[in-house]
Amino acid sequence: MLILSVAIILTLGLLLGSGVWIAFALIGTAWVALTFFTPFAAGPVLASDFWGASYGWDLTALPMFIWMGEILFRSGLADNMFRGLSPWLNRLPGRLLHTNIIGSGMFAAVCGSSAATCATVGKMTLPELERRGYDSNMAIGTLASASTLGLLIPPSIMLIVYGVVTEQSISRLFMAGIGPALLILALFIGYLVLWALLKGNREGLTGHDESSMPLGEKLRNTWALVPILILIGGIIGSIYGGLASPTEAAAIGVVLSIVIARFNGSFNRRIFSDSLFAAIRTACMIAFIIAGASFLTSAMGFTQIPMQLARAIGEMGLSPTMLLVTLTLLLLVMGCFLDGISLILLVTAIIMPLIDAAGFDLIWFGIYLVVVVEMSQITPPVGFNLFVIQGLTGKDILTITRATLPFFLLMLLSIALMHWFPQIALYLPQAMNR
Repeated sequence: MLILSVAIILTLGLLLGSGVWIAFALIGTAWVALTFFTPFAAGPVLASDFWGASYGWDLTALPMFIWMGEILFRSGLADNMFRGLSPWLNRLPGRLLHTNIIGSGMFAAVCGSSAATCATVGKMTLPELERRGYDSNMAIGTLASASTLGLLIPPSIMLIVYGVVTEQSISRLFMAGIGPALLILALFIGYLVLWALLKGNREGLTGHDESSMPLGEKLRNTWALVPILILIGGIIGSIYGGLASPTEAAAIGVVLSIVIARFNGSFNRRIFSDSLFAAIRTACMIAFIIAGASFLTSAMGFTQIPMQLARAIGEMGLSPTMLLVTLTLLLLVMGCFLDGISLILLVTAIIMPLIDAAGFDLIWFGIYLVVVVEMSQITPPVGFNLFVIQGLTGKDILTITRATLPFFLLMLLSIALMHWFPQIALYLPQAMNR
């Protein structure tokens, strides 16, 4: 198992370092694992995984939300959002960098997809933050990490999968995800404020100082936020009002963004075509990576490395706290090679008896599991959000990884806080039953 693990890591590292497309690096690693370390033929597995990963109905939401972000960016509505927020955030350390965190949290509540949140919010915010003189590494770090909340904030596909497999109430899981999501957002905002106070403001990394203005002018500028709020309200309202599924709400978001941009006077045929083709390019890039990751996930399953690691932990006889620490390390390693749903299915199939015996609340454990899956989205070498950011910015993966490291550590802190204070996750579900 050790030789196989080293071979897989070295192959992936060499392919990524050689500069080939990310999807090809994932495919090549999976091909080596299947060809040299298993009796299975790689070709049929590749064909099956590419088909299965590319035609699901849920994937329809991804290009739709990306197209919506392109329309908002190209029609000037993103600039309106910054103009409306800047007077109110000017005195807060970090200023407009907070839009990445707040915007990702709001959009995560709309679509439930980490990749869609990262691509859509990033398309709106990264060019504006760069133009206004903000530190690019901090902009990347806040975006990549905060967009992972799409997996935790309802509607969450991960929580639905966990609830179905473990026979837990999905509504209680949704309620349990709210407290930890707010905790992680607060940790991110607190770190950004501290960074700005200690370094950012002094070194001019938090943009140009927006001139102060009287209250009346602030309110007039805030009016520029109304179209964005209408858009978000329309999407969220259609989902929670039972009028549309998250996938259908993505199409509603595109229509609303076109209508709002048209009434804003900044939408024409050229913006329509440019935004459409840009969304197709970004969506195809993400879909290709998803297919490559699916192939690597299957290859890892055939090699049985994840199952052997999980069984090894079960034989250690650890205390509940040490079990949680060891399980976190194991899941972070496996999260480098498995997608989130596969990771949840593996844990529930093999490790769940250990969790029951250790006395963990299964609602709490579901939230913990999704937070760890979130962390795997920004964990190299195959952290998915890192690749989305790379596609948006063109920066190398090491630079993006360094930018996200502080936020990765903050998510580890959130797990520790949840362990010490489980009511962070359990208060709302327990209140539901009263």
